Amino acid sequence: MTLRVLIVDDESLARSRLRTLLGDCASAEVGAEAATADEALALLRQQPFDLVLLDIHMPGADGMQLAQSLKALPQPPAVVFVTAHADHAVQAFELEAVDYLTKPVRLERLQAALQKVERSAQLRTAPEHDLTEEALVIHDRGRTERVPLSEVLYLKAELKYITVRTAARSYIFDGSLSELEARHAGVFVRIHRNALVARRAMRALEKSFDAEDGEGWAVRLQGLEEALMVSRRQLATVREAIAIGG
Repeated sequence: MTLRVLIVDDESLARSRLRTLLGDCASAEVGAEAATADEALALLRQQPFDLVLLDIHMPGADGMQLAQSLKALPQPPAVVFVTAHADHAVQAFELEAVDYLTKPVRLERLQAALQKVERSAQLRTAPEHDLTEEALVIHDRGRTERVPLSEVLYLKAELKYITVRTAARSYIFDGSLSELEARHAGVFVRIHRNALVARRAMRALEKSFDAEDGEGWAVRLQGLEEALMVSRRQLATVREAIAIGG
């Protein structure tokens, strides 16, 4: 798959630098360039692009505003922000950006971002993962019950057991969190050493405070009031999973 890329930056030298770097990337080609948000929107309405490499600070509408506008297109391209300012990363991921690169961009970092875009595209075009026959078999107080994976919001290791949480209730499961992660990697993502959450249920990543970890980040899940703490080690993975919609 070759990604057709639109470069949006008001500085010609910055556009030239990205064009040169993309020339060394076999998976991408430059389709066009734009110096403003208006120019970019005009191009996007004329022809399809797979990816927009987008600066933030530009005359007129800035990159954040343009990224918001792109979501209204019939087939919105993936967005990777490319900026000299590192303090807009949280807002960028709230706009569902696939990645956030700081200038000067290194080739290796750009290639990693392109790989994320490719994975995101594959997830969007692949048939939806069928969870109808997948379930956890839970034995509790003489009762055996099948809990469909499609209903599970998170799995949390506590002492010798795992708490299985759905929107309706909690269950106790006798098993290994690592084994569940390996078996159902497409369904769950690790957010902490003791917790996996359903990719489809993740809705937001926000600042939080935890008595054990101090100030940090937490993820909010659809259908659940409580937020779950995200470890520093897993933060980038969780951001990427939310950005690509699971």
